[in-house]
Amino acid sequence: MDLRGVEIGGALKNVMAIAAGICDGINYGDNSKAALMTRGMTEIIRLGKNMGAKGKTFRGLSGFGDLIVTCLSQHSRNRKVGEAIGKGGSLLEIQKRMKMVAEGVLTTKAVHQLRLKYSLELPIHESMYEILFKGKNPKDSVSELMSRKLSNEHKK
Repeated sequence: MDLRGVEIGGALKNVMAIAAGICDGINYGDNSKAALMTRGMTEIIRLGKNMGAKGKTFRGLSGFGDLIVTCLSQHSRNRKVGEAIGKGGSLLEIQKRMKMVAEGVLTTKAVHQLRLKYSLELPIHESMYEILFKGKNPKDSVSELMSRKLSNEHKK
């Protein structure tokens, strides 16, 4: 069993759920959200392998399965945070209204540091960092991500 991979996937899917919620909040369609989730899993695998996880761990229930349900569920706290941000809410206002913690917010900070540590290209995670902590416009970020060349997602 790849406990490290399960833990990494379980944490990073929350960042992707915020991104999926932003797609919902700015009224992007299901195809855009599916592309974001697919590219997001590529980033999760890239970081996970650099941290010693096995790539195949992310292709099962603890990877794709968990990512899908967290990004699509109406009950996902992280997706709800993203949706509110996509609709123009500020992170501080959203967090004040919540009774529970959306783990993806703090995970986004951690991934930012890990991206720098391992010198990795993780454009979705970095965009989430810029949206949540630097005030970048979510619609601009999603548009930039969706227009990236596919070949970039296969680089280390």
